[in-house]
Amino acid sequence: MQVFDRLTMLTVASAIALGLASGAAYAKPTKQCQGLPTHDELLAALAASGATAPAGDPNDNGGFRLNMWGTVVNRDGIVCAVAFTGADRDEQWPASRVISAAKAYTANSLSLPGLALSTGNLYASSQPGGSLWGVQFANLTNVDPPKGAYKGPAKNFGQANDPMVGNRIGGHIVFGGGFALYNDAGEIVGGLGVSGDTSCKDHNFGWRVRHELGLDFVPGGVSTDAARPDNIIYDMGAASQGLIVSPSAFGHTDCGLGEAVISATLPTIP
Repeated sequence: MQVFDRLTMLTVASAIALGLASGAAYAKPTKQCQGLPTHDELLAALAASGATAPAGDPNDNGGFRLNMWGTVVNRDGIVCAVAFTGADRDEQWPASRVISAAKAYTANSLSLPGLALSTGNLYASSQPGGSLWGVQFANLTNVDPPKGAYKGPAKNFGQANDPMVGNRIGGHIVFGGGFALYNDAGEIVGGLGVSGDTSCKDHNFGWRVRHELGLDFVPGGVSTDAARPDNIIYDMGAASQGLIVSPSAFGHTDCGLGEAVISATLPTIP
């Protein structure tokens, strides 16, 4: 009887310890993500930014006007929130969930307290012969379980308990849709990534999402537009032309679905 009681006590103690450990692991992202949008706040910002807005709408972003994924990471690259527009997770490109996380990681990891680089600013420099050629291969996306981007269950994708939350997914994406986040004190606090349409539409949409979140106090960037310091720079012609020369060295190709004109009218920084 004493042996049974002892085994029972050990089993109960182990279960409590595991429960506390699991609770701490689940609570950890909350502490790590203080000052950043919650899932509900990200969801609201995505909904307000015109993912499917038609031509002529004040929030039109161009592109194919498809539904979108969005991810927020903290300054250490830990995923804090994942959400999507549309009624369910099958209304967006499935691949764009992970791409949005990698964009958020990229913009955060390559921006500084005084210099913001959106992922749209990395396109030209990451081409062969560019100053950042190879950066897209330098930090591959973590896809391995138990903490990888494809950890399940899929029914939680885009929800408050998305399996990416609390993990560092990594990845480097070098086209439009990723932004560093700066609070009203001018501090860099993390990154935002969106994906689900042309890379040019992704840029426009993500810009609006960051503005909705109130985390666009950008200190400076490579764009000559001082009111939009990390705006995309269209100086490489149409994407179909395959040009690799960017006069600014931070340019991006024009996707050709009205996004370039819209980018010049995006909200200015505070």
